[in-house]
Amino acid sequence: MSIVFIGTPAFAVPCLRRLAASGLSISAVITQPDRPAGRGRHPRSTAIKLVAQELGIPVLQPATLRDPGVVDQLAALAPDVMIAVAYGQILRQEVLDIPVQGVLNIHPSLLPRWRGASPIPAAILAGDEGTGVTVMLMDAGMDSGPILAQRQVSIDATDAAETLSRQLSELGAELLAETLPRWLAGEIQPGPQDEAAATTSPLLRKQDGAIDWSMPAVDIWRRVRAYNPWPGAYTSFDDGLVHIWQAWPLEAGADAGAGTILQLQSDQLSEVPQGMNTGAFAVQTGHGLLAILRIQRAGRRAMSAGEFLRGIPTALGRQFVSGGEQKREAPPPPPVHS
Repeated sequence: MSIVFIGTPAFAVPCLRRLAASGLSISAVITQPDRPAGRGRHPRSTAIKLVAQELGIPVLQPATLRDPGVVDQLAALAPDVMIAVAYGQILRQEVLDIPVQGVLNIHPSLLPRWRGASPIPAAILAGDEGTGVTVMLMDAGMDSGPILAQRQVSIDATDAAETLSRQLSELGAELLAETLPRWLAGEIQPGPQDEAAATTSPLLRKQDGAIDWSMPAVDIWRRVRAYNPWPGAYTSFDDGLVHIWQAWPLEAGADAGAGTILQLQSDQLSEVPQGMNTGAFAVQTGHGLLAILRIQRAGRRAMSAGEFLRGIPTALGRQFVSGGEQKREAPPPPPVHS
């Protein structure tokens, strides 16, 4: 039994480790080329490459799987099955046809809901109460192949894309470990997806993180969670960007313009979950208040809301500017505390 594993980011790592621990023969790992990263723009290996090297598995990093020479190289490996997890490219039919038992994909949603590039943020943005992982037999479409197995989890109100991604990556590894032996033994009949129920999730862009304070608090709150860690939900203040990393929506409002920074009252603080409300302040939205819990000014570390206010004691009563625009007024006097 020979397996070729195809994947790139940290999300795929639990699956690769689980396969290696099972004793199955992984003849090669295919991952994206090293890319410049960090301030120095030095080439950085993918998470999967690092783990494959640790496990002693040969690594291939073709620029594209559309190159006929790369397809021939894959065919020469003669894999019985391929496992693809968050590789970053759509696999063409000539690649899907190489393994005798097909290419299995682990997708972090309950297909056919949230096909596409960003299923985890999409589920949070939509206010879904649950999501999950799907093991499917890949076809040439975008996440449209027949389903082999699924497992569901609830989405907690405190979940961000980062925490939910970690949970789903581990769940996907567990489900793959249970499903692969049964698939190879011919015990699973793939089930077609319901095309009428299909939804798609687009690739995230940096500008998606720009906060529009005229939106309801609950919608901004979902964006804060969905865009953590990337692109981050951000706004403008003092001619610089500020990222909001953690928040909580409140039904109460105030007689103030959208984006106005306000002091939270004791009864409002009680609506924020225990342990999260220390030093929180509020921002008026198009409907309700958004309690700010964790925030980061440009060039600074992430900090609690209380630390932010101590550093800028003049912030209350002023406004965050929607869309990350630059504010056209003179900055306030220097803060008392840095």
